[in-house]
Amino acid sequence: MSTSTTNSKDAAAIQAVQQGVAVCDRSNWGRIQVSDGDRLRFLHNQSTNDFQTLKPNQGCDTVFVTSTARTIDLVTAYVMEDAVLLLVSPNRRDFLMQWLDRYIFFADKVQLTDVTDETATFSLLGPKSDEIVEKLGAGAIIGQTYGNHLSFDGIRIAVGSGLASFGYTLILPVALKETVWNKIVELGAVPMSDRAWEILRIIQGRPAPEHELTDDYNPLEAGLWQTISFNKGCYIGQETIARLNTYKGVKQHLWGIHLNTGVELGTLITVGDEKVGKLTSITETAEGYRGLGYIRSKAGGAGLQVQVGEVTGEIVEIPFVSHEYPE
Repeated sequence: MSTSTTNSKDAAAIQAVQQGVAVCDRSNWGRIQVSDGDRLRFLHNQSTNDFQTLKPNQGCDTVFVTSTARTIDLVTAYVMEDAVLLLVSPNRRDFLMQWLDRYIFFADKVQLTDVTDETATFSLLGPKSDEIVEKLGAGAIIGQTYGNHLSFDGIRIAVGSGLASFGYTLILPVALKETVWNKIVELGAVPMSDRAWEILRIIQGRPAPEHELTDDYNPLEAGLWQTISFNKGCYIGQETIARLNTYKGVKQHLWGIHLNTGVELGTLITVGDEKVGKLTSITETAEGYRGLGYIRSKAGGAGLQVQVGEVTGEIVEIPFVSHEYPE
């Protein structure tokens, strides 16, 4: 397949996200099932969001962090009647299985099961996603809160696309994968490649492990305020996060960057002679190159002119994240 053909397909899928509906196969993402009686308490204590208040058929985004509040992964959790299903980044699946297992103690009623190979995940993205959902027979989910989900015909469908775009996430048995995919495409969804997803991820600013989510950064710097409960009490990394919020101590923020041309990952970002950040992701789009990077708070934000190595860039807003302290 030629590059131009691939690019035209990617462009068509991205346009569908903006104006119609696209479907992306995210089956390479990890799916970890957490079950048994202490499952909610366990996840509550291991990540940033409040699991104790969640009921079956609700969900949330949460961040797993180290004891010093450095980021491990941004995860979406779906609470079911007898288990919680975690949708985790592809390159964090094995690590999180081992990491979570380390915190299960003798008396804990917690079981971890990697269900990745026996399930599949699709995301519907775009303003016309409701039309597909209605035709699939899952219209009852339309209009519900982010993270809410229901089961129909053996498929679990949840509000939220995984990006800032409007949409839904479907988790289904792998045996149904081909049939459901074909049905969704037949109903008018434009197939979207992993590369198009990555382009949108960078444009919209969803932080990813090994790029924006590393031992160098915490969830507040990554702009993941919506994943953090400041009222839930103790969890791993809680003291550091609470202190940063209380004293407004976030010294750098994740931003988008418009670039004139491509540069290497990890390139320093400067204003004049001053180093203000580092490039963490970059992609080529139809409108030129776009990147992500952490910029020192004191340097400025959207509209700031910067140098990324030898290349001129401008800091731009990214819809997935927030830079505001909660009221």
